[in-house]
Amino acid sequence: MAQVRPLKIQSRERTGTGGARATRRAGLVPGVVYGGKGAPAAIAIETRELEKAITTGGRFTSSLFEVELDGAKTRVVPRAVQFDPVTDRPVHFDLFRLESGTKVSLFIPVRFINHDASPGLKRAGVLNIVRHEVELICPADNIPSELVGDLTGLNFNDSLHISAFKLPEGVTPAIRNRDFTIASIAPPSVKGLDEEAPAAEGEAAPAAGAKAPAGKAAAPAAKAAAPAAPAKKK
Repeated sequence: MAQVRPLKIQSRERTGTGGARATRRAGLVPGVVYGGKGAPAAIAIETRELEKAITTGGRFTSSLFEVELDGAKTRVVPRAVQFDPVTDRPVHFDLFRLESGTKVSLFIPVRFINHDASPGLKRAGVLNIVRHEVELICPADNIPSELVGDLTGLNFNDSLHISAFKLPEGVTPAIRNRDFTIASIAPPSVKGLDEEAPAAEGEAAPAAGAKAPAGKAAAPAAKAAAPAAPAKKK
């Protein structure tokens, strides 16, 4: 199961553009929590707290948090964060309630094991990771923390597709119409150095300025230019 982290939020009374500006002047980031059976609620969070949550762990919009609002604890997942185009600091965020029985689309990270059991990697092959994360449709009560890819037996040009991963019960890929590739084993690429071809035996290249060997005619001189035609008398 995915790890659930605490997130300290608070209610805010003022909404709209004026309320959001007042919240930011107080050093807070305005936001909204929605989804589930409850009505949307206006919330706020300290800027440092939100920035810490964004930069800690994996993808923020796929991380699970527990918030306390009006005395009740609720699991949520961030759905969107807006940033100031100049300062790059968060200015608004949205949280989605994860109630039992609901499903949510999340990007789940992929981890690979048994590198030593891959013949291709043993022979200096390269693990080409096509997808570091996979988008999955997950029940709120059964969200995986990661997908594990087994590299055992993979040789050059072998691929690991989504069908090779064991997904938790009720979890399905967001892409359903094809068995897409997660990773493959590529053969090593060796760049050869360009070397000059050796001279034929007994035919060493002459040094600069040396005369041509005897018995070999020199290249014929260029033909002299034809004499100019005499000028016509007027």
